[in-house]
Amino acid sequence: MSTCNRVEVYSVVKDLEDGTAQVKKFFSDFHDSVNPKEITPHLYVYSAEDAVRHIFRVASSLDSMVVGEPQILGQIKDAFEYSLSNEATGVILNRLFKKAISVAKMIRTETGIAESAVSVSYTAVELAKKIFEHLEDKAVMLVGAGEMSELAAKHLKNNGVKNVMVSTRTYQRAIKLAKEFNGKATKFEDFPSEMVNADIVICSTGAPHYLIRYDMVEQIIHQRRNRPVFFIDISVPRNIDPDINKIDNVYLYDIDDLQSVVEANRKEREKEGEKAEEIIRAEVSTFSNWFKTLEVVPTIVALKEKMEDIRKAELEKTISKLKNVTNEEKKSIENMASAIVNKIIHTPLIALKQETNSDDGALYIETIRKLFNLDKQLPHHEHKKKE
Repeated sequence: MSTCNRVEVYSVVKDLEDGTAQVKKFFSDFHDSVNPKEITPHLYVYSAEDAVRHIFRVASSLDSMVVGEPQILGQIKDAFEYSLSNEATGVILNRLFKKAISVAKMIRTETGIAESAVSVSYTAVELAKKIFEHLEDKAVMLVGAGEMSELAAKHLKNNGVKNVMVSTRTYQRAIKLAKEFNGKATKFEDFPSEMVNADIVICSTGAPHYLIRYDMVEQIIHQRRNRPVFFIDISVPRNIDPDINKIDNVYLYDIDDLQSVVEANRKEREKEGEKAEEIIRAEVSTFSNWFKTLEVVPTIVALKEKMEDIRKAELEKTISKLKNVTNEEKKSIENMASAIVNKIIHTPLIALKQETNSDDGALYIETIRKLFNLDKQLPHHEHKKKE
């Protein structure tokens, strides 16, 4: 699985040390035989429950640079589907990744980990929604074209804004950017008069002074008959006079305001992240319990097969010694033999299943195998694996 800040390999191995060495060799070979010793200091290795916990945290974005971001889950799905299509997964990885995806969805549903905006550009959109409630009929004007202002405009467009005006010092640049938004370009000297038509104004230029002044905004609000305007000043130094906040129905947020909201939202996400960690702890335990049952299945199958072999052998021996046995009597003897076998192994099997998830689960499995001498009798599917 490869993303912008991680490359991870998930694998099921019989021997952890050998398996880890093989993955390191893969990285080394892939990058033109880079010495594995050079790679090792930059790797992290998780196994067993730690590996399960890690993929659950990754899928839920708790391990991302931006907690709560949605992209990682899509990247995990893509990696899993690619592996499936290339027959590079088995029972354990299939179960693990399906569980990781369901855990991530559960966390997004049951916590607020993704609710608060943690980027400056998207925070601007969230604030605009609070001011206007609906954005579908609103118009936005870009004064200047910094990266964050463009991103904020894209977010606004994605949230329903249809009318976008662009004004930059280079008119050709404004025309090009306006095309991207299906909007309208305005000459830089004309933006003050055009601003009357904007409900949201995003300013991001390199000017060392105020471009949008108090008297200018006062006149605009009068022309708009007090319809509100939301100003976003992403410029450093500021390009909008902070005094315009004193005008009724004018709302101004500068870069410091936006970043303080982002920081508050990030802390809120961290709190929700604690709830997510609790969900993950419970789900790791559930997965581990399922995984332990895989260890007991071969023992149960081997025990049943051994008992069945004994039953058949003794049944044939007994019936061969009896003369004039009717089919009905033969059936009764067979039923009795089956009933005896089932009653003998019933209690050991129940105990084995119940203790599988306990700390002594492995001891119970080993004891059963020794008591019934099962290591010399592997189940049929184990014989196939050996072959």
